[in-house]
Amino acid sequence: MASGVEELLDMLFEMIDEAKNAPLSSDKCVIERDRALDLIDDIRSQFPMELTEARKMMARRAEMEAESKRKAESIVRSAEDRAKQMLASDAVALQAKQRANDMIRQAEERSRALKRSANEYCEDALRRTEEAVAEAFEEIKQSRSRFRAAAAATINNNPGAQPQGGRPIFDADRN
Repeated sequence: MASGVEELLDMLFEMIDEAKNAPLSSDKCVIERDRALDLIDDIRSQFPMELTEARKMMARRAEMEAESKRKAESIVRSAEDRAKQMLASDAVALQAKQRANDMIRQAEERSRALKRSANEYCEDALRRTEEAVAEAFEEIKQSRSRFRAAAAATINNNPGAQPQGGRPIFDADRN
């Protein structure tokens, strides 16, 4: 026995298609009435079952469409929320970057000021050192000059005298 409406309709079609023509008519045929009626009854009995299945399938399809629509809406909402978060984090990152740039600029300005101060301090220290060294050099020259004068006075007052220690005093100006 056939399992579905389509098979039963195919069997009915074949029965009619293969039926013999009625005498003296080309568009009429002779078929077994009981067999055709049995096929039609089988088709009727299958319809409610197949219609029920079709309705169930359509209901499932509608449920799937609704579920898909809910999921799609959820995905869109999630994507929108994520985009908002990304925009917010981009704004925070931009603010952080601007703050970092400000901090770097301030640090560079402070570094330049510190370098300038250090250079001024070093320049002042070197100038004072140079002045102290020049002053010490002048003192050394004066002391040497006084020493020579004192030594020359001792030798001139006592021409044959030798300084203590037995060595003569070297005078760069005379020699």
